Amino acid sequence: MLTQLCGVARVNFLSLTLVCIALAASASWQAGHPLLPGLLILITAVGLCAHISVNALNEYLDFKSGLDFLTNRTPFSGGSGTLIQNPAAANPALILALVCLLLVIACGLYLSYQLNWQPLFIGVPGVLLIYGYTRYVNRWPLLCLLAPGIGFGIFMTLGSYWVLAGSISAGAWLLAFIMTLLVSNLLLLNQFPDVEADRQVGRRHLPIVIGRRHSASVYTLLLLLSYLLLLAGVISGILPWQCLLALFTLGLVAKLLPGLFQNADKPQQLQPYLGMNVLLCHLYPMLLLAGLLWAGPA
Repeated sequence: MLTQLCGVARVNFLSLTLVCIALAASASWQAGHPLLPGLLILITAVGLCAHISVNALNEYLDFKSGLDFLTNRTPFSGGSGTLIQNPAAANPALILALVCLLLVIACGLYLSYQLNWQPLFIGVPGVLLIYGYTRYVNRWPLLCLLAPGIGFGIFMTLGSYWVLAGSISAGAWLLAFIMTLLVSNLLLLNQFPDVEADRQVGRRHLPIVIGRRHSASVYTLLLLLSYLLLLAGVISGILPWQCLLALFTLGLVAKLLPGLFQNADKPQQLQPYLGMNVLLCHLYPMLLLAGLLWAGPA
């Protein structure tokens, strides 16, 4: 059963949570705030529980709706296939999702109490997003595009910084917006192989509504905006110049974008570029993190 629970939790994707929290922690440290190991561990546990909850709930609902039987799975899309192979694990998957969500709520309330309840402005929408992502958000194209990015960029990255630093800085907002754009793009491309299957169960994300090729243009615009925000942050002095290390990812982008447009309507040939996109979504913030550590405390 442990293997099945790890499958529905999509353990191999949880690294994104660690990257978001590490970025927030490095930004807080660079801004001159001391890092408290106990608090950082608690924040990390809350972030992992939130990610596991949304993954497990997504797996359960996609299995129950029949979507899992329609998709052609890739390493990056179409679900884990765990419940197709082990239908008896469906109820444990739902229990895992609910238990993790309750832990998020309980720990989130504790952390909010430490900051006079103000982080509830992030925490409450975050819980609603976990609960409603698969059931409701996927039926609204623009919301479906931005919701994953908001979850990891605003709720997780900015929220972690807020708890660690006790306040929110302009730099924290900028980093959160960059993560919002990157993660929105991550989920956008992962929807490309599932267009036909998702349409059959009533989903209405961007590749369904405007097509894969136009969605590739949206992806490009969001990615360009992330680099413009980085440059604006450094030029304005909001971010240290060392964060320009993230520009080294442009070499990866130069390989990704042509392949994306050439194969936008060929889902089977998109897998290498989906993998590059996952790498980009991890490498970009890790280079930002390295830049913050290089700059040292302000």
